[in-house]
Amino acid sequence: MRKVLLVLLIFVAAALVAADRLGVRVAEDKIGEQVAAQYDLPQQPDVTIHGVPFLTQAVGGEYEHIEVAIGDWTEQGVTVTGVTVDMRGVQAPLSEVSKGSAANVTARTATASAVIPYAVIKKEAPKEVKSIGPKGDGLQVEMAGDILGFAVSGTAVVEVKPTAKGIAVTPVSVGSNGAAQIPLALVKRQLTWVVPVADLPVGSRISRIEPTPDGLRVAATAENVHLNDLQQRPK
Repeated sequence: MRKVLLVLLIFVAAALVAADRLGVRVAEDKIGEQVAAQYDLPQQPDVTIHGVPFLTQAVGGEYEHIEVAIGDWTEQGVTVTGVTVDMRGVQAPLSEVSKGSAANVTARTATASAVIPYAVIKKEAPKEVKSIGPKGDGLQVEMAGDILGFAVSGTAVVEVKPTAKGIAVTPVSVGSNGAAQIPLALVKRQLTWVVPVADLPVGSRISRIEPTPDGLRVAATAENVHLNDLQQRPK
């Protein structure tokens, strides 16, 4: 009898695990469908619901951690890559989710991150900028051409800051390759530009910027997010 009970318990446990994993896959797929439809995405994003057991979270309507990998994202004609949305403390009543509604679905915090490739940053730069790469907390640009009648050939270190209009790129120091040193004030007048990416999908202003080998990694965090209130961004 003990062996029979042991086998039965193992079977029940395995069935519950299978049901839990099946349930999480279905939920992830449904969330992906809703996000793709809401933002008119060309492909369905990958969704990961963290925490176990899933069924307990689903019945209680509270999820610890949900990640949505969107991929590419376009704002004001500028495409960023590797966009993800990390949601914590998600409240999603089972009655709402079962109807496919997001009216009362909220997240305590939602953090979106993305990478702005250096090719995108260079595309927005003045023609004198020939290449861009990371340098410490800022960027280094190779420049060549004329600035207000002065011949330019050298490098400049630029800082990057989030603004209401996008990522502002401003020179903070200038070096030259044997040419006459050009005053920093003149370089700033010619080589200051803005990459028009100010917001990310959570609807919050970019607040963190980090140079990486592939581009600028940017992030934005919003609190007490109502998923149904997130508006589709213009392409």
